[in-house]
Amino acid sequence: MYKIIAIDIDDTLLNDEREVTTGTQAAIAEAVAQGVLVTLATGRMFASARNLAKQIELNVPLITYQGALVKNLMDDKVWYERFVPQDAALRIDEYVRENGLHLQLYWDDRLFARDDNDKVKEYSELSKIPYEIEPDFANLLKRPLPKMLLIDEPAKLDAIAPELRQVAGADVHMTKSKPNFLEFMHREGTKGCALQHLAATLGCDMSQVIAIGDSWNDREMLEVAGLGVAMGNSVPQLKEIADFVTLSNNEDGIKHVIDKFVFGRS
Repeated sequence: MYKIIAIDIDDTLLNDEREVTTGTQAAIAEAVAQGVLVTLATGRMFASARNLAKQIELNVPLITYQGALVKNLMDDKVWYERFVPQDAALRIDEYVRENGLHLQLYWDDRLFARDDNDKVKEYSELSKIPYEIEPDFANLLKRPLPKMLLIDEPAKLDAIAPELRQVAGADVHMTKSKPNFLEFMHREGTKGCALQHLAATLGCDMSQVIAIGDSWNDREMLEVAGLGVAMGNSVPQLKEIADFVTLSNNEDGIKHVIDKFVFGRS
């Protein structure tokens, strides 16, 4: 009997129209009624994940910022929290400034950018969260940051990733949630670490956990879950390590998993 289902949002829960289908929403509601805790595990900010969770009527701790923050929906209780080490944050920012890259910072569940450009505008539209322009990051970099995000062309990010890996250091987890998003968190700020903490807090064995995702940043939670599921539209690397590959996000892949593994339907 599976007791927890952790679901990524973008390109997993949401279809290409950025909607939760009625079939998927009904399947989630049925699982919740059966006593399964269904949560979201996303790179998005808590404020963004909270809006979607309310839409599909979830009232549970949410895994956000790639796992750097687990926070309860009802009372804002923090269950788990990790921040980018300050010395690493300063090194990453220095590299960004020297190379003219676009960096976004997150503090107090608010989104900050240095410049008002298309990258932050498109990100804000995607996450449905407002942004603030702060030309001087000096004070922000002294604050507890759950995540730092670079946005650029996929090929450029892939080219500079090895160098940034050295700049960030061993205490930083670096991953991609989308081809054009390169993200930095504390080394324990992963969906896998957060999901393990959530399960332990709830007294649930990891063998009773399903994790469902589509991208590189979902790898850690698929690896620790009893059943790691890749969407049909997943990146090839995730399908390789998944226990099961479901239908795509446009084919009610979430519903297919719930029907098959929670209710035993063919």
